[in-house]
Amino acid sequence: MLRITLLTTSLLAAGLLAAAAPAPAASAEVGAGATTLGRCGPGELCLWPKADFRGRPQTHELSGIDIESCLPLPPGTSAQSLANRTGRPVTTYQSAECAETGEFETYPGGGVWMPQSPYRIRAFKVWEN
Repeated sequence: MLRITLLTTSLLAAGLLAAAAPAPAASAEVGAGATTLGRCGPGELCLWPKADFRGRPQTHELSGIDIESCLPLPPGTSAQSLANRTGRPVTTYQSAECAETGEFETYPGGGVWMPQSPYRIRAFKVWEN
């Protein structure tokens, strides 16, 4: 009887320790493997130069963005993955002038993580809610 009680107590303790352990890093399924989400703070739009949130991101906060204005990335740069944590819709453009003759896509605000854009992002617009 004592042996069963010790075993039950040990299993219960192990279950409680597992429940208290920190959650693993968030990931997004990509192709055959998983990729870790890049860091992007609340209220920011983060753009990485490479797919799967690799490279040094450009971060843009709402306080420094003109709403509904075309904001081109610095000359010679582009992005291939993004996170929109602004709380507002963001449209990314293949064109550095936000021309709608090229590819463009709008992502809702609040927590969109896109590990690979279907085109090189060269500009963006942040919209009112």
